[in-house]
Amino acid sequence: MSAPSHWTFGESTLRRIVEYEGPTLSPFEIFGDCTQAHLDQNRAWLVPRFQDATSGILIITIQSFLIRRNGLTVLVDACGGNDKERARPHFHRRSWPWLETLRSAGVAPEDIDVVLCTHLHVDHVGWNTRLENGRWVPTFPNARYLIARREWDYWRAAGPAALERTGDYITDSVLPIFKSGQADLIGDEHMLASDIALQTAPGHTPGLTLVRLGGGRREAILCSDLMHHPLQVRYPTWSTHFCVDPDQARRTRLEFFNKHADSRRLVFPTHFPTPTGGTIARDGAEYDFVFDGEVRSAIRD
Repeated sequence: MSAPSHWTFGESTLRRIVEYEGPTLSPFEIFGDCTQAHLDQNRAWLVPRFQDATSGILIITIQSFLIRRNGLTVLVDACGGNDKERARPHFHRRSWPWLETLRSAGVAPEDIDVVLCTHLHVDHVGWNTRLENGRWVPTFPNARYLIARREWDYWRAAGPAALERTGDYITDSVLPIFKSGQADLIGDEHMLASDIALQTAPGHTPGLTLVRLGGGRREAILCSDLMHHPLQVRYPTWSTHFCVDPDQARRTRLEFFNKHADSRRLVFPTHFPTPTGGTIARDGAEYDFVFDGEVRSAIRD
């Protein structure tokens, strides 16, 4: 069965806007608990879909999600962006065709009503702004940019050390939307529509925000960086080196798995590869991620 390209939940449609998908991070760089033995034990399902066979680098997707509902157009996250000065080569002075991908979905930057920043990491805020005549200006001139208040409070006080690994993306990708008056700080729970709800899931960052779509018989949760790679379904106690509070991230993830396993809700982690969405299923005392349109145990054969 071919992977779906879009989904419908209640009155909302959901579509992926992909910037990049491919080998990105060493498993040892992202997961402090990972050993070669773990990789060898799971090689049958990891390679080549989730881990590059030659380099051993994990396959990561960087993408946005586009939600449309009765005239409301919402962009969830804004990838890495173009022309940015970054410490990491993957994000440095790139020229991704992301805007063309957005337009191919039938949406121009001017059509976006709301941009949700699920959290303020480099790979989620880049297209908040674009370079115009040497200045960083909001890419979406008619949008309100939503940021959890506790998220902004953390990054505003974090200081330069928090940006050392990536480079200062706050100055070029976040501050301009405050300067333009387009940023709105939201609480731990926020409703965009009767069937689009936002809620925080702290740990990876203090204000990491999830999106719940639809109701009744078909629901979805955009869970952002609650988990980064399918290895965290196999090992849900693993947090990343990039988590602000690894212990809280672990508790949040385990609570999420316990609550949503076997619920048939589609879960969309930002960085999982195509088709991204799937369901969490219990496998004894452990968990399995079943990608939408595929048979059970795609990860646990």
